Amino acid sequence: MGVLDNIESLFESVGFHISQRCCARPSCFDFVARKEKQLAFIKVQPNVGSIYEKDAEDLNTISKLFFGTPLFICDKTRDKPLEDDTVYSRYRVCTLTSMTLEDLLLKGMGPLIEAGPGGYYVRLDGNDIRKKRLEKGLSMGKMAELMGISRRTLYGYEREMAKASVSTAYKLAWVLGSPVAKPIDIFHYPEEAEGIFAAAKRMITKNRFLQFVVRKLRQSNFSVIQTRRAPFDFVAQSRENKTNFLGAIVSEREQNIEVRTEEIVSVSKIVEAQPILVADSERVCADNVPLIHREDFKKIKCPEDLIAKL
Repeated sequence: MGVLDNIESLFESVGFHISQRCCARPSCFDFVARKEKQLAFIKVQPNVGSIYEKDAEDLNTISKLFFGTPLFICDKTRDKPLEDDTVYSRYRVCTLTSMTLEDLLLKGMGPLIEAGPGGYYVRLDGNDIRKKRLEKGLSMGKMAELMGISRRTLYGYEREMAKASVSTAYKLAWVLGSPVAKPIDIFHYPEEAEGIFAAAKRMITKNRFLQFVVRKLRQSNFSVIQTRRAPFDFVAQSRENKTNFLGAIVSEREQNIEVRTEEIVSVSKIVEAQPILVADSERVCADNVPLIHREDFKKIKCPEDLIAKL
């Protein structure tokens, strides 16, 4: 069993529903997983150095749109292993080792360390620091003296205004008698997707039919993003009722329409979106998913017109 198989099995073993694996064409994610409000778009790569920035951009954009977490699962960087219990960032995408993910999902042990510019850092539980300091009868000045830091730095720790180095976190634990590091919740993501559609407008495709479809949808009161590496070609959202559509441009020349369609339908179920296909030819057929041909698509003027064709 390969690493990707193991990661899929791991998510399923703790109650996540996962999509079909996306491999009909190059994709910025391998599968999507959901458990109640936790949603993740996962890409498994042996080496973090083999991940390209454009893939990360697509993964970030798609994940934020659905209020999900983009995840890279990698165990190496070049010829060196990545550290367990550590969160890395590859082009602003949360990156974990397979063991860190296993500890999180199976044992509920979130990673404590965050790799950043210049070293490794820990997020501190400021309320816990202040509570334990007062329990020990330590003033802020005395505590800062024991730590060998300034009162201002300690104030920042207690107000959670700054992260601490790993060595500082160990020293805090020694002075206070127990750990004060706060586990990193990788499934916590900003609740607003503001700005995603505006930024996505700058993405240009060379596919003229896709350009026509995107332009038509925007004229029909949809917000639209295009994707470069995903089973689907665009995501459209009705500005009126916020319904999401996963859309694909299909051609009679495409060899694996059925496989790609299955992947789109599978992902749509996990992210709770409506799958649609838009065909450039009347000769294209599809089962189990709404298919709209070019001439019918031209008649769409509002979200209701699209919904009526589903």
